Amino acid sequence: MEPIRLIVGLGNPGREYERTRHNAGFWWVDAIAADRRGHWAKETKFSGWVSRVAEGGRDFWLLKPATYMNESGRSVGAFLRFHRIEPAQMLVVHDELDLPPGTVKLKFGGGTGGHNGLRDIDEVLGTREFWRLRIGIGHPGHKDAVADYVLHPARREEQEAIDPAFDRSLGLLARIATGRMTDATTWLHTVIPAKAGTQPKPEVVIPVNTGIQQKKDET
Repeated sequence: MEPIRLIVGLGNPGREYERTRHNAGFWWVDAIAADRRGHWAKETKFSGWVSRVAEGGRDFWLLKPATYMNESGRSVGAFLRFHRIEPAQMLVVHDELDLPPGTVKLKFGGGTGGHNGLRDIDEVLGTREFWRLRIGIGHPGHKDAVADYVLHPARREEQEAIDPAFDRSLGLLARIATGRMTDATTWLHTVIPAKAGTQPKPEVVIPVNTGIQQKKDET
């Protein structure tokens, strides 16, 4: 199995989207960068923000596309080509409607589940053979309600379920660094999430003055 070299967090740029469910991928890479004192830099040639962190003697690139969700592939494709990284060496972190709040799952390949960020990456790369970290946000119950649902913050009880599982999942990086993805998957899926705590998640500050031309389609 190829070692992970790039971790992509999916989301929409702009302060108005910071706490929305659709930005769970941004939350994850922001938390990793903050914990390891990674510095985010705007990279116009990649249409996004880039950081680099170290774990277990290995370096990992972090990427947040600034293209809005439906054009995530443009940013990801440019980064992979420039750094000669294979799709199988990439982990994409994203919100997942098909998992309840408080659930985080790791998988390789598979369908897009209607996620426009994943769909665009698939179309640009011509493959679905990459790793995904799926952060459960639950489903509104009807497909017509999805666009509005993902572009709003989680309800308090949902966030209280999301936070413990999310925080625990950050320990995945140390296990990914070993290169043993099967072991990392087993660890993530067998740990029983703690009950919801009462501590609110720190506010994540995402740079918004990108200077990058964007096509706005948030979902």
